Amino acid sequence: MLIRPATDADWASIFPFFSAIVEDGETYTYPQGLSSDEAKALWLGQQHVVVAEEGSRVLGSATMGPNRGGRGSHVGTASFMVDGAARGRGIGRALGEHMLAWSREAGFRAVQFTAVVETNTAAVALWQSLGFRIVGTVPEAFDSRAHGLVGLHVMHRFL
Repeated sequence: MLIRPATDADWASIFPFFSAIVEDGETYTYPQGLSSDEAKALWLGQQHVVVAEEGSRVLGSATMGPNRGGRGSHVGTASFMVDGAARGRGIGRALGEHMLAWSREAGFRAVQFTAVVETNTAAVALWQSLGFRIVGTVPEAFDSRAHGLVGLHVMHRFL
C-alpha cells in the first residue's frame, strides 16, 4: 500500500466511499446529500490530503492541517475515510500513523480530534491505540441514524 498526496483526479475514487460514509449517518457531521462538487470542496480543500492506494485502487483518504488558525495553529487535526470494501485491512491505522508523522514534520505540538462519535468504537479504539486519549465528551452532540443522540469525544495526543 502506498500513501501519497491526493490529486483532483483521485476525487472520482474518493467520492463513492465519502458519500456512502456520510449517508450512513454514523460517523461524520457533514450534511447528507452533498453534491460531488460540494463534498470535494470540503475534503480536498484541506491543507494536506492523502490517499492510500494499492495498485491503482484508492482504499482510503485522510485530510490534515491545523485544528484552528492563529494562536491555536500549533495543534493539528485530521479526518479519515476508508472504503467499506477495504475495512479491516489496517488502512485506517496506516493513514493515522502517516498523519502523526506528517504532523510532527509540519511542526504541530499535538493533534486534536474534536468530533469522534462515541458509538464509533472501532475509531475510538484505533485512536487510543495510537496514543490519543479522550479529554472530554460533548453529550448528545451527534444524531446517529442507528443510536439516536450520542456524544462526540474530543480526543488529544501530544506529539
